[in-house]
Amino acid sequence: MSFAGSYLDSDVRFLLKRLPLADFVDVKEKEALIQSGRRHYSEMLSPERAPSARYLALFEQACRLNGERMARDCLRLASFIAARRSGAITLVSLARGGTPIGVVLKRLLERVCGREATHYSVSIVRDRGIDANALRHILAQGHAPESIAFVDGWTGKGVIARELAGSIARVNAQQGVDIDPGLHVLSDLAGAAAVAASCEDYLIPSSILNATVSGLVSRSVLNEAIGPEDFHGCVLYEDFASEDRSRGFVDMLDALAPAHIDAGEPVDAHAAAMRSQAYLESARSRYGIADVNLIKPGIGEATRVLLRRVPRLLLLRELHHPAVAHLRLLAEEKDVPVEVDPALPYQAVSLIRSASDA
Repeated sequence: MSFAGSYLDSDVRFLLKRLPLADFVDVKEKEALIQSGRRHYSEMLSPERAPSARYLALFEQACRLNGERMARDCLRLASFIAARRSGAITLVSLARGGTPIGVVLKRLLERVCGREATHYSVSIVRDRGIDANALRHILAQGHAPESIAFVDGWTGKGVIARELAGSIARVNAQQGVDIDPGLHVLSDLAGAAAVAASCEDYLIPSSILNATVSGLVSRSVLNEAIGPEDFHGCVLYEDFASEDRSRGFVDMLDALAPAHIDAGEPVDAHAAAMRSQAYLESARSRYGIADVNLIKPGIGEATRVLLRRVPRLLLLRELHHPAVAHLRLLAEEKDVPVEVDPALPYQAVSLIRSASDA
């Protein structure tokens, strides 16, 4: 029922239904269907491709640039979680951006913090909520509701953090439990997380790859193939095994993490929230954007747009900053215009092309 993808069994259990490699939808067709309202984004997958040698070189560069910082932030986040949970800890990462972070947190909680930890990775879908069947399964395994800590990599506009809060409120009411809905992230650009190690838009190396840094698992799917008792679905890209960096990446972070905790305090999210709100309002006005979902702030979200949506424009604060080298490559490959804005409050922002402009 659960599986570990390409991770060790001790690292994570994905609570996802494995689907066959079939029924992929072309990116442009998917975009038109989403923006017309004919289909929800979670109902469709576009095919992924294995990263090129040139792109993998940029991933390795990102690891060299920021691997140590990411490892240090993972340890800070692990210490924050440990301080806020008594007894055994149940990490629930949001597949798939949160999965590698959850793997590292589990190892650090056990190795450095001396805490017992279990890690599950589950699906959450904008406008549809978290996978309630997966949460029921976790509770049925005997994990106390108060032991659960939700984990993701970063926030962009805070949509998923708010979706999580609403979902957990419903689950708590329906099941008579008291699960903490707060989200724990490495970088909280939106000021929407409960606990974060940083509010800076820095290059989190895992944000620039897809399945090959996430246990070979696809983005989650919620369509007619998912029955009422099923977990949300996914595709397992086993054909990408030779290019997989999932286990090597978490091993690297585990090794780079300091042996002792010097956590300090979680960041104050208020300034990030104000910055996010101001930028979104400014961008909507400047670029004539009616739907705020077409604006994706931050390196992680900008990368996702260039990998699996139809980009209109890539905005960069510094054209030649090493943190955005992979974005320049993707923009070059997809013929996406690039605009430099030194006043940008983030390293990068991607705008999605409106279907009405296609």
